[in-house]
Amino acid sequence: MRNLITVIICTHNPRQEYLDRVLKALNNQTLLKQEWELLLIDNASQRLLASEIDLSWHPNSRHIREETLGLTAARLRGIKEANNDILVFVDDDNVLDPDYLKNTVAILEQNPKIGAIGGKCLPEFEVEPEPWITQFYICLALKDHGDEPKIYFRQQALDIPANDYPPFAPIGAGLILKKELAEIYAELVSQDTSRLALGRTGKRLVSGEDNDIILTLLEAGWGVGYFPQLQLTHLISANRLTKDYLARLNYASSRSWIQVLDCHKIRPWKKIPQWSVLPRQLKAFFSCQAWKSSSAFIQWRGNCGMFEGLAALPANKTGL
Repeated sequence: MRNLITVIICTHNPRQEYLDRVLKALNNQTLLKQEWELLLIDNASQRLLASEIDLSWHPNSRHIREETLGLTAARLRGIKEANNDILVFVDDDNVLDPDYLKNTVAILEQNPKIGAIGGKCLPEFEVEPEPWITQFYICLALKDHGDEPKIYFRQQALDIPANDYPPFAPIGAGLILKKELAEIYAELVSQDTSRLALGRTGKRLVSGEDNDIILTLLEAGWGVGYFPQLQLTHLISANRLTKDYLARLNYASSRSWIQVLDCHKIRPWKKIPQWSVLPRQLKAFFSCQAWKSSSAFIQWRGNCGMFEGLAALPANKTGL
């Protein structure tokens, strides 16, 4: 029996009922369990998950404890421990559709030059969200780019600038990545440990790691793809639907996007002086009319993160 896929779940102090649903969905995959392995990376949780989470239903599963806190550290450990050529990163609130792994194998066999793929990431909300929440679906890692596949190779793209980032590029939720490319990424991170800070660490909402991975493989000449037959449900807890949480998330995402691009020598904006950050933030507060609504406030905090990111750029490079 061939073994093709390693499923990697990175988790830190997981919500038990969510993780139970994640594991149940994996147990119900139509791809035979003998054809994939399961790694549960316990990223410095307060409780030792190996003593609480039963993986005995899977014949090729392992608990792995990673004491270095941070999503990047946990993923790097998963990459190191994986035995198979295809890696599927599943967050502890991602419920995969039954054919997710089976479809993964078929898609990559048909598209050997694609290095990373993803699909639809649809929400299941713990509480009914307010209508304005839809403006921030991208911040919540929710994506639906329709029912037609989309593929992007930099050297073949006619309508996308060379330094642009395809909007349908895979995100961390359900990210499927070839291991040979994951190992290239891991080696680059080992040479520049500042990239460890691009992933979430504890309560810090930095979220640039996924973009870092995708840009790395695009630069290596590989393609990325969106395939609607890859579908998962993202469980969204009530605390992630608040104005304060989304403001923090939008700030961190905007700031880390500047950092990620700079890691890849992409500078569509010029560095700004640190003294100008506060005046720019104040000006944006009024231009966004941040006091008028929750969505306006969250948009303003995204602008604030961008200004902080631009001020933090190294000074030894010339802005484009």
